Amino acid sequence: MTGLNYTGRAADQRIRPTVDISSKQKYKADASISQRTEHSPTDQTMFGRAFSLLTSILAFSVPLVSGFGLTVSGTLWTVTTDGGLVFTVQSTSGDITSMVFNGIQAQDQTKFSQISSGLGSASCSWVQTGNQNNYIKITCVTSTLTQYYVAQRNAPAIHMATFTTAEPTVGELRFIARLAHSAVPSGIPQSNIIGGTAIEASDVYLVSGQTRSKFYSGVQFINDQVHGVTGSGIGVYMIIPGTGYESSSGGPFFKDINNQGGDQQELYFYKCFFTDMNSGHTNPEAFRQGLHGPYALWFTTGAAPSPSIDLTFWSGLGAVSGLVLPAARGFVEGKAIGVPAAYASDTVIGWSNSAAQYWTRADAATGNFFSPAMKAGTYTMTLYKGELGVGSQSVVVGSGTTISSNIHDTTVDDTTTYIWQIGEFDGRPTGFLNADMIQTMHPSDSRMHIWGPVTYTVGQQAIGFFPMAIFQAIGPVTIRFALASGQGGARTLKIATTLAFAGGRPVITVNSNFTSAIPAVPTRPDSRGVTRGVYRGNNIEYTYAIPAGVLFTGSTVNVITVSVASGSSGDTFLSPNIVFDAVALF
Repeated sequence: MTGLNYTGRAADQRIRPTVDISSKQKYKADASISQRTEHSPTDQTMFGRAFSLLTSILAFSVPLVSGFGLTVSGTLWTVTTDGGLVFTVQSTSGDITSMVFNGIQAQDQTKFSQISSGLGSASCSWVQTGNQNNYIKITCVTSTLTQYYVAQRNAPAIHMATFTTAEPTVGELRFIARLAHSAVPSGIPQSNIIGGTAIEASDVYLVSGQTRSKFYSGVQFINDQVHGVTGSGIGVYMIIPGTGYESSSGGPFFKDINNQGGDQQELYFYKCFFTDMNSGHTNPEAFRQGLHGPYALWFTTGAAPSPSIDLTFWSGLGAVSGLVLPAARGFVEGKAIGVPAAYASDTVIGWSNSAAQYWTRADAATGNFFSPAMKAGTYTMTLYKGELGVGSQSVVVGSGTTISSNIHDTTVDDTTTYIWQIGEFDGRPTGFLNADMIQTMHPSDSRMHIWGPVTYTVGQQAIGFFPMAIFQAIGPVTIRFALASGQGGARTLKIATTLAFAGGRPVITVNSNFTSAIPAVPTRPDSRGVTRGVYRGNNIEYTYAIPAGVLFTGSTVNVITVSVASGSSGDTFLSPNIVFDAVALF
């Protein structure tokens, strides 16, 4: 997660220092505002009554600066950005009803762009504000949510932020841009459902022999700062810059819906934002309230924009609920110690508490790291090897301060020698059968390899023959192996999982003469998983003590069968299931 670049020019023409709040530099935000003029449909001033009377007769235009302004026509507020974009907001609902970029109408005209499934009714106002009055801020308020739309002179974008005090009662917390498919037909291929037939619920489809779903458009948050759709002469992109995910939930490896191509070309900011902020889409965390964002809907002639956009202006827009300025934030620096060399470029440090979440990557050469600009507070700091948490500690972040806190991989102290191991204990099923396709297609897809039942022989087959998941309705995975003399006796089997569905947990049978107890029902996200393109939820490690006398040594082959136990049931891929991280015998 990169920092936010705050630059700008104050209203008195003094030049603000350029500051990157992801660095150790600090500054006082200049929040000075020039000539703020606020307007709302219910303005009761003489000026407001006069305007109300006038707008009942004809539309009026309020030029804020040359070529930049807001026009009112009844309940429709149209903003000209002077950057090629003209957009319209419905002042009684907060819906965006039109977005015209370089003469191209990008907004679908049968369904509008909005938060959740629409606010229904909202109290909206607008204000001329910011650095030299180069900004128009529209604020739409309900009892539990405030949506901000900001136009910046010369920028082809709608800047946004969403403040919440409770989860929405209608729909999921997300911003969804419902775009005209004819204007931007090129979206994410695996989420294009045009011409499809629903095969699971109403969100997984079969299109020309391939499975498609909006869920297959997701990208892990740590890698998702820009995503978008394009057409002839136009690109529309969602940008989640800097600390835009701080009030989301799920952590650095969570992902949610980005796009669905159907009657409309839908572009999302979920979860954390919206597409997942409170969607429950395999989310392992509780939801957070507060200010979500800032984020932006950015228009180009096709190419993707940079995620490094200047957000300094937010500090000069007047009241923005929940906005924490850079000067009130702090940083953590340190070194990740003990992570295996194979994961040097795959080491992540995360911070989380009930109010916020952050993450950064450690330097591959040194292990050093520097956090994003964080809200003050006490955080759980986690070291990830790949996607597996291998170290955790508490840190206290103060306003305007930088603290030092090294963190160690505690698993390096484990001196266990495995007799054999299938996969790597790193929080993901990388290398297993179908793992390379599960994020972008349904497990029933014809491009997938047969799921099973599978028999896997240790030492004779590559891990690509071992299934990434097993399903109760399909059958177990059978592991065959031989032991040398001296490797018999009492042993332990370790099975690490990354996700469970419908209460699934592994139970083992060894050589038909030993069956393990059924483990406790796992803590899991309340959601479908692998059928939605997800392989991770809560990592769980199971160990099974195999008594002496059960395992054979010499030429006799041992057979371990791993099945899914659950008090629930289901059909095929919706039956109780588990996703493997790794399996080992010691």
